[in-house]
Amino acid sequence: MVAFIDRRRAEYRVEPICAQLPIAPSTYYEHEAREAQPERKPPRLRRDAEISGEIRRVYDDNFQVYGARKVWRQLGRDGIAVARCTVERLMRSLGLQGVVRGAKRRTTISRDRTEYPADLVKRQFAAIRPDQLWVADFTYVATLAGFVYVAFVIDVFSRRIIGWRVSPARCMDLVLDALEQALWARSNSKGVIHPERPGLPVSLDSLH
Repeated sequence: MVAFIDRRRAEYRVEPICAQLPIAPSTYYEHEAREAQPERKPPRLRRDAEISGEIRRVYDDNFQVYGARKVWRQLGRDGIAVARCTVERLMRSLGLQGVVRGAKRRTTISRDRTEYPADLVKRQFAAIRPDQLWVADFTYVATLAGFVYVAFVIDVFSRRIIGWRVSPARCMDLVLDALEQALWARSNSKGVIHPERPGLPVSLDSLH
Protein backbone atom coordinates (compact mmCIF):
# COMPACT_ATOMS: atom_id res chain seq x y z
CA MET A 1 0.00 0.00 0.00
CA VAL A 2 2.84 2.37 0.83
CA ALA A 3 4.52 1.51 -2.47
CA PHE A 4 1.24 2.26 -4.28
CA ILE A 5 1.11 5.72 -2.69
CA ASP A 6 4.77 6.35 -3.51
CA ARG A 7 4.13 5.69 -7.19
CA ARG A 8 1.13 8.05 -7.41
CA ARG A 9 1.74 10.78 -4.85
CA ALA A 10 3.28 13.15 -7.38
CA GLU A 11 0.12 13.00 -9.51
CA TYR A 12 -2.65 12.81 -6.89
CA ARG A 13 -0.98 13.85 -3.59
CA VAL A 14 -0.91 11.74 -0.43
CA GLU A 15 -4.08 12.90 1.35
CA PRO A 16 -6.55 12.27 -1.51
CA ILE A 17 -5.02 8.85 -2.12
CA CYS A 18 -5.25 7.93 1.58
CA ALA A 19 -8.89 9.07 1.61
CA GLN A 20 -9.63 6.24 -0.85
CA LEU A 21 -7.51 3.65 0.98
CA PRO A 22 -7.68 2.14 4.51
CA ILE A 23 -4.59 4.06 5.65
CA ALA A 24 -4.23 7.40 7.43
CA PRO A 25 -1.84 10.04 6.03
CA SER A 26 -0.07 10.11 9.41
CA THR A 27 0.63 6.39 9.11
CA TYR A 28 2.14 6.86 5.68
CA TYR A 29 4.30 9.78 6.79
CA GLU A 30 5.47 7.88 9.87
CA HIS A 31 6.52 4.99 7.65
CA GLU A 32 8.46 7.34 5.41
CA ALA A 33 10.15 8.94 8.44
CA ARG A 34 11.17 5.52 9.80
CA GLU A 35 12.66 4.58 6.44
CA ALA A 36 14.74 7.77 6.49
CA GLN A 37 15.59 7.46 10.21
CA PRO A 38 15.70 3.79 11.29
CA GLU A 39 16.28 4.82 14.92
CA ARG A 40 12.66 5.98 15.04
CA LYS A 41 11.42 2.42 14.62
CA PRO A 42 10.10 0.64 17.75
CA PRO A 43 12.58 -1.72 19.43
CA ARG A 44 10.68 -4.79 18.21
CA LEU A 45 10.84 -3.71 14.58
CA ARG A 46 14.55 -2.95 14.89
CA ARG A 47 15.09 -6.36 16.47
CA ASP A 48 13.06 -8.04 13.72
CA ALA A 49 15.16 -6.33 11.06
CA GLU A 50 18.36 -7.47 12.77
CA ILE A 51 17.18 -11.07 13.18
CA SER A 52 15.85 -11.13 9.62
CA GLY A 53 19.34 -10.36 8.35
CA GLU A 54 20.80 -13.21 10.42
CA ILE A 55 18.09 -15.57 9.22
CA ARG A 56 18.86 -14.68 5.63
CA ARG A 57 22.57 -15.26 6.26
CA VAL A 58 22.03 -18.74 7.75
CA TYR A 59 19.54 -19.64 5.03
CA ASP A 60 21.91 -18.62 2.22
CA ASP A 61 24.97 -20.18 3.88
CA ASN A 62 23.20 -23.54 3.93
CA PHE A 63 22.18 -23.64 0.26
CA GLN A 64 18.66 -22.33 1.03
CA VAL A 65 17.48 -25.74 2.27
CA TYR A 66 17.13 -25.07 6.02
CA GLY A 67 13.66 -24.79 7.52
CA ALA A 68 12.75 -22.75 10.60
CA ARG A 69 13.89 -25.43 13.07
CA LYS A 70 17.39 -25.78 11.62
CA VAL A 71 17.78 -22.03 11.16
CA TRP A 72 16.77 -21.50 14.79
CA ARG A 73 19.29 -24.10 16.01
CA GLN A 74 22.07 -22.58 13.92
CA LEU A 75 21.31 -19.12 15.30
CA GLY A 76 21.60 -20.59 18.80
CA ARG A 77 24.99 -22.08 17.94
CA ASP A 78 26.03 -18.64 16.67
CA GLY A 79 25.11 -17.11 20.04
CA ILE A 80 21.97 -15.34 18.80
CA ALA A 81 19.14 -15.79 21.31
CA VAL A 82 15.76 -15.82 19.58
CA ALA A 83 12.54 -17.77 20.02
CA ARG A 84 11.73 -20.44 17.47
CA CYS A 85 8.28 -18.93 16.87
CA THR A 86 9.99 -15.63 15.99
CA VAL A 87 12.17 -17.39 13.43
CA GLU A 88 9.07 -19.04 11.94
CA ARG A 89 7.24 -15.70 11.76
CA LEU A 90 10.12 -13.85 10.16
CA MET A 91 10.82 -16.62 7.66
CA ARG A 92 7.19 -16.45 6.56
CA SER A 93 7.42 -12.69 6.13
CA LEU A 94 10.65 -13.10 4.12
CA GLY A 95 9.12 -15.83 1.97
CA LEU A 96 11.77 -18.36 3.04
CA GLN A 97 10.98 -22.06 3.26
CA GLY A 98 13.10 -25.14 3.82
CA VAL A 99 13.30 -27.97 1.35
CA VAL A 100 10.53 -30.53 1.80
CA ARG A 101 11.57 -34.16 1.36
CA GLY A 102 10.04 -36.28 -1.36
CA ALA A 103 6.63 -37.83 -1.31
CA LYS A 104 5.76 -40.02 1.64
CA ARG A 105 6.54 -43.68 1.12
CA ARG A 106 4.01 -46.40 1.90
CA THR A 107 5.25 -49.75 3.14
CA THR A 108 1.90 -51.19 4.22
CA ILE A 109 -1.19 -51.35 2.02
CA SER A 110 -4.27 -52.74 3.75
CA ARG A 111 -6.47 -55.18 1.86
CA ASP A 112 -9.42 -56.09 4.06
CA ARG A 113 -10.54 -58.97 1.83
CA THR A 114 -7.22 -60.80 1.99
CA GLU A 115 -7.22 -64.07 3.92
CA TYR A 116 -4.53 -64.13 6.60
CA PRO A 117 -3.13 -67.00 8.69
CA ALA A 118 -4.23 -67.52 12.27
CA ASP A 119 -2.72 -65.42 15.06
CA LEU A 120 -0.81 -68.04 17.08
CA VAL A 121 0.33 -65.74 19.89
CA LYS A 122 -2.94 -63.81 20.39
CA ARG A 123 -1.05 -60.53 20.03
CA GLN A 124 1.07 -61.29 23.12
CA PHE A 125 4.53 -60.37 21.78
CA ALA A 126 6.66 -61.84 24.57
CA ALA A 127 9.11 -64.73 24.78
CA ILE A 128 10.72 -66.65 27.64
CA ARG A 129 13.58 -68.12 25.57
CA PRO A 130 15.57 -67.36 22.42
CA ASP A 131 14.06 -68.39 19.08
CA GLN A 132 10.59 -68.76 20.52
CA LEU A 133 9.10 -65.78 18.67
CA TRP A 134 10.47 -63.63 15.87
CA VAL A 135 8.89 -60.43 14.64
CA ALA A 136 9.62 -58.50 11.47
CA ASP A 137 9.21 -55.02 10.05
CA PHE A 138 9.61 -53.29 6.74
CA THR A 139 10.32 -49.58 6.48
CA TYR A 140 12.29 -46.96 4.57
CA VAL A 141 15.20 -44.70 5.50
CA ALA A 142 16.31 -41.40 3.95
CA THR A 143 20.00 -41.29 2.99
CA LEU A 144 22.17 -38.82 1.10
CA ALA A 145 21.78 -41.01 -1.98
CA GLY A 146 17.97 -41.17 -1.65
CA PHE A 147 15.43 -43.47 0.03
CA VAL A 148 16.26 -47.11 0.67
CA TYR A 149 13.95 -49.83 1.97
CA VAL A 150 14.92 -51.94 4.98
CA ALA A 151 13.53 -55.30 6.10
CA PHE A 152 14.60 -56.93 9.36
CA VAL A 153 13.76 -59.82 11.66
CA ILE A 154 14.06 -59.53 15.45
CA ASP A 155 14.23 -62.21 18.14
CA VAL A 156 11.65 -61.02 20.69
CA PHE A 157 13.51 -62.57 23.63
CA SER A 158 16.83 -60.75 23.12
CA ARG A 159 15.54 -57.85 20.97
CA ARG A 160 18.41 -58.64 18.62
CA ILE A 161 18.21 -58.20 14.86
CA ILE A 162 19.00 -61.62 13.43
CA GLY A 163 18.27 -60.93 9.77
CA TRP A 164 18.16 -57.79 7.65
CA ARG A 165 18.39 -56.53 4.10
CA VAL A 166 18.54 -53.10 2.43
CA SER A 167 17.42 -52.33 -1.12
CA PRO A 168 16.58 -49.26 -3.24
CA ALA A 169 13.49 -51.13 -4.49
CA ARG A 170 10.42 -52.33 -2.58
CA CYS A 171 10.07 -55.99 -3.49
CA MET A 172 9.20 -59.38 -2.03
CA ASP A 173 12.79 -60.67 -2.34
CA LEU A 174 13.96 -57.98 0.09
CA VAL A 175 11.73 -59.35 2.86
CA LEU A 176 12.42 -62.99 2.04
CA ASP A 177 16.19 -62.42 2.01
CA ALA A 178 16.01 -60.95 5.52
CA LEU A 179 14.11 -64.04 6.67
CA GLU A 180 16.59 -66.34 4.93
CA GLN A 181 19.46 -64.65 6.76
CA ALA A 182 17.66 -65.13 10.08
CA LEU A 183 17.07 -68.81 9.31
CA TRP A 184 20.74 -69.25 8.43
CA ALA A 185 21.91 -67.42 11.58
CA ARG A 186 19.62 -69.54 13.78
CA SER A 187 19.81 -72.79 11.82
CA ASN A 188 19.41 -74.94 14.96
CA SER A 189 16.23 -73.25 16.15
CA LYS A 190 13.03 -75.30 16.42
CA GLY A 191 9.43 -74.32 16.99
CA VAL A 192 9.90 -70.68 16.03
CA ILE A 193 6.86 -68.55 15.43
CA HIS A 194 7.29 -65.69 12.99
CA PRO A 195 4.76 -63.31 11.37
CA GLU A 196 3.97 -63.57 7.69
CA ARG A 197 2.71 -60.05 8.14
CA PRO A 198 3.02 -57.80 11.25
CA GLY A 199 0.70 -58.98 14.00
CA LEU A 200 -0.20 -62.40 12.55
CA PRO A 201 2.52 -64.92 13.47
CA VAL A 202 2.77 -68.40 11.99
CA SER A 203 5.02 -71.39 12.67
CA LEU A 204 8.28 -71.61 10.74
CA ASP A 205 8.90 -75.30 11.34
CA SER A 206 8.07 -76.10 7.73
CA LEU A 207 10.88 -73.85 6.52
CA HIS A 208 13.65 -75.78 8.35
